[in-house]
Amino acid sequence: MLKQYLQFKLSQKLSPQQIQLMKLIQLPTQAFEQRLKEELEENPALESGKESSEDIDDDLSNLEDDYNDTDSINAEDINVDEYLSDDEIPDYRMQANNYSADDDDKSIPYASGTSFTEFLINQLHTYRLNPEEEQISEFLVGSVDEGGYIRRSVEDIMDDLAFTQNVYTSEDKIEEVLKIVQQLDPAGVGARDLQECLLIQLLRKAQNPNVELATNIISKAFDQFTKKHYKKLMQKFDVTELQLKDAILEIERLNPKPGSSYSGNTRIIEHIVPDFTIKINEGELELTLNGRNAPELHVSREYNNMLKGYKESKDKSKSQKDAVVFIKQKLDSAKWFIEAIKQRQQTLFVTMSAIMHYQKEYFLTGDERKLKPMILKDIADEIDMDVSTVSRVANSKYVDTPYGTKLIKEFFSESMKNDQGEDVSTREIKKILETVIDEEDKRKPLTDEKLAKLLKEKGYPIARRTVAKYREQLDIPVARLRKQI
Repeated sequence: MLKQYLQFKLSQKLSPQQIQLMKLIQLPTQAFEQRLKEELEENPALESGKESSEDIDDDLSNLEDDYNDTDSINAEDINVDEYLSDDEIPDYRMQANNYSADDDDKSIPYASGTSFTEFLINQLHTYRLNPEEEQISEFLVGSVDEGGYIRRSVEDIMDDLAFTQNVYTSEDKIEEVLKIVQQLDPAGVGARDLQECLLIQLLRKAQNPNVELATNIISKAFDQFTKKHYKKLMQKFDVTELQLKDAILEIERLNPKPGSSYSGNTRIIEHIVPDFTIKINEGELELTLNGRNAPELHVSREYNNMLKGYKESKDKSKSQKDAVVFIKQKLDSAKWFIEAIKQRQQTLFVTMSAIMHYQKEYFLTGDERKLKPMILKDIADEIDMDVSTVSRVANSKYVDTPYGTKLIKEFFSESMKNDQGEDVSTREIKKILETVIDEEDKRKPLTDEKLAKLLKEKGYPIARRTVAKYREQLDIPVARLRKQI
């Protein structure tokens, strides 16, 4: 049985232009420049540089009624050939296959360098190896990760050599060749774990009592060393506290990631370009938007003239009508893109300005303890925008302050009540916790329970488990692992 009924439904739909605007707002400066470059390449009606666009805007507004209804474009369509076919010289007449030294080289130069793997293989060539050893050693070098370690078992390496390189060998032979690889620079490369890496480096050092004790500690009591059971180590090796301290100092000078010390690697480094700059001028804050976020764009006058010409043209053809529709679409797209960039600039500036004034005390002093509790909704309500818009600005933008370049989202934090019932930022509590730990006696580090008690005395009544959570977020180890002698 069929039934018919009415249903009211309220829904919100974003237009393609709104979606594109949200994407533009989310882009940081470098990504925005790339997006701008792509739009300039794809839309010939959009041009960069200064141009008086008042005449163009007037022309477009006068013509809107004529070209909005594309079906009405008929006999008076523009003669596009008059504008597009003014070049009578064929393309092949403009090309040349010759090249001389006098011509400018427009190619982009690329920086070259030696990779970490190539650096190790070049060192292998200085050793006298038979063909089998050479294949095994190159395979081992290829298994070294960025940290300088070989994170695979000898058995797995033996199987892979057989299946991929057609090299049938024994585990003993691989161990023998591995010793050669571990002689390469930087010291410690080719180790299979941290203990082996430290031992390789210690064995290369000039031997003295401190180095010998450090070697014995790593080789015979590594587990006790990592857990900082210093009294057990002194008893085990029958040494004084001063001797143990000197040996541990030797260990601390070693590099746990030898691969990272190779300065000739070609790893791409991401450079941060601040989107905003905050300066202090006579006690007042000044906010500026990076000029690279405010490019000068205008609509192509040539394309605008093409559209104007259709009124004066008397040619009749479907291709002329299609061309006019194409030109209109490109002009509309160019106008919208220019407007979207203006909205992006305004949104970024208004949002950052609200954040700056909300955290005025911090930006004037640089003291993180002056950071006020602030969530996305606080700023969204302040500037009368959606929370998602503020989130897009905060998650991907950087600001250059007198105290360094900061990610904007770092200024946001939740609130917590102090003993006076006032709302304080969790960032403030973390900063105080970090200060307390820095000032503690490293011979007797404070447990989480004692830290919670100290914070309570300072006016921040938080539980031990909350202290543990904040300590982990600050990447600070437990009390036992902070112990020093």
